[in-house]
Amino acid sequence: MGLLDTILGRSRPVRPDLDQLFALPSAALTLQAGAGFTPTGLGSVCFAGVEGGGFARIRQDVQELLDADTGRAGSPVEFSQDSFGYTWLLARQAPDNTAALVNDLHAVNTLLQDGGFGPQLLCSLVSFRDAEQRPLALVYLYKRGTFYPFAPLPGGAEKRDNERELQVRAVLGEDLRIEPDLSRWFPVWGAPGL
Repeated sequence: MGLLDTILGRSRPVRPDLDQLFALPSAALTLQAGAGFTPTGLGSVCFAGVEGGGFARIRQDVQELLDADTGRAGSPVEFSQDSFGYTWLLARQAPDNTAALVNDLHAVNTLLQDGGFGPQLLCSLVSFRDAEQRPLALVYLYKRGTFYPFAPLPGGAEKRDNERELQVRAVLGEDLRIEPDLSRWFPVWGAPGL
């Protein structure tokens, strides 16, 4: 980055730290023991909408990579677009195999990053449920290298269970790098897999 870039306020995009995702399997065990939330086997990756042949090829590579895993029921990966224009990829694994789900999410993110789309990566999430079927997601912010819990209240109204989110933060404080700025705990309403 040159002096002119600094003067004009331009900066290089932050390179995502994808390896932070590998802390999730042990955090899932802590979350189950400390708060009663178990993995659902669903995880998502969100990235800014990308067009063109390069992205089409990466999308095909992702599909082929995850389709090659033959031990799954149903489609292993689905792409969708939300009302804000962001693209979501939903990956599935057995609920008791968080490590395999994290490997899938990491592989997808690595393909996107290596294809030059790293700056478009926004977040990944892994979903959980408790005994009362209340949803929870652990959301990873790529550009911050941190996680935060997102606990929407059941019932369709876009409201969060802030108390539960703070409880999960306390439980996982030693397992994950939790985002300290609560204003960055963005809601991910309608995220696939949640």
